[in-house]
Amino acid sequence: QVQLVESGGGLVQPGGSLSLSCAASGSISNAITMGWYRQTPGRERELVATITNNGSTNYADSVKGRFTISRDIVKNTVYLQMNSLKPEDTAVYYCNGKFPFWTTTTQYWGQGTQVTVSS
Repeated sequence: QVQLVESGGGLVQPGGSLSLSCAASGSISNAITMGWYRQTPGRERELVATITNNGSTNYADSVKGRFTISRDIVKNTVYLQMNSLKPEDTAVYYCNGKFPFWTTTTQYWGQGTQVTVSS
């Protein structure tokens, strides 16, 4: 089983920046897709950003132009650089990884890290 551990969450003011890290025990080079999701109480977990095996990225409309997902194969870590943060970005952010499993795929989730954007 792949272990994913997020870090970097905290309290920031609107307009500020924060960088999240997701350290993986398994090799992210084997992942079909790595991504970040977020969730607030009473709402479903939503996609923030993903990066595919070939490096293609995808972002939720709400974060396009502000967030950047990246990966470091050597460090086996996925990052989410968040700029121009808004109060609406407040949520628990989860790292996700989609990996091959026999002839199908399986997904892994981190424990989450809290991001709070407030004055």
